[in-house]
Amino acid sequence: MIEIRNLDFSYKKTPVFSNINLSFPEGSIYGLLGENGVGKTTLLKLICGLQRPTVGNCTVDGMTSHDRLPEMLQHIFFLPDEVTLPDNATPQRYVNELAPFYPTFSQGTFLHLMQEFEVEPDRKFREMSFGQQKKSLIAASLSLGTDYILLDEPTNGLDIPSKSQFRSILSKIADEGKTIIISTHQVKDVENLIDPIVILSHNAVLLDASVQRITEKLYFEYGGAQRDDALYSEMLPGGYMNVVANTTGEESQINIEALFNAVLRNKERINALFA
Repeated sequence: MIEIRNLDFSYKKTPVFSNINLSFPEGSIYGLLGENGVGKTTLLKLICGLQRPTVGNCTVDGMTSHDRLPEMLQHIFFLPDEVTLPDNATPQRYVNELAPFYPTFSQGTFLHLMQEFEVEPDRKFREMSFGQQKKSLIAASLSLGTDYILLDEPTNGLDIPSKSQFRSILSKIADEGKTIIISTHQVKDVENLIDPIVILSHNAVLLDASVQRITEKLYFEYGGAQRDDALYSEMLPGGYMNVVANTTGEESQINIEALFNAVLRNKERINALFA
């Protein structure tokens, strides 16, 4: 389990997090959402030990992240949004460099994922499109067999069929009990994939809840008139989509973009609802 306790973090004099607490139990695909600059990537770096908390602690399976112990690092992998690749590198060479550090690496899994993504493992990165490079890096990341996989904007550069492939592959990985954290702005790319959902704001965690709990507390109404009591309203073809407090216990289909806007615009009300 990943646990973050009473954590503060600042870049010099610029505070990013203040006394945040989060936990990421095994076997789920977490969505990490927030506006630009709130610290989503920083949080991923703190989890894998690339940044050191100012105050508090982050642990992975009880080991302090910033100690960067080999027995922790072989169980966690962080794929940044942008990776600098050597000119002559191929996906196979790239994963061959990583494999000695990860005892659970599977060459068979790597080749299978590359086939699903329709990318040649021995083709040079410099000859690929950005999307093909991204799919290769995702395949390499998932083939290492780590218990924890941190993905920063993984669908950037992917076309529509590739995004569908990505969702299908991650669903299978999650069924194996892996913990996956996806930091993204492209919420529609992962809307039916992520659960629980974590929404960050400057210095704070605004929401940390499962989809089930969200729909217990909030009702997503489609096709009605704009409501005065709505936490968020948006005009759609056929009427408004309203996000309101769920006072009747009715079930509804979550809309993550609408949820995100509702949370950002009504921080105190959301905090009271989910307290």
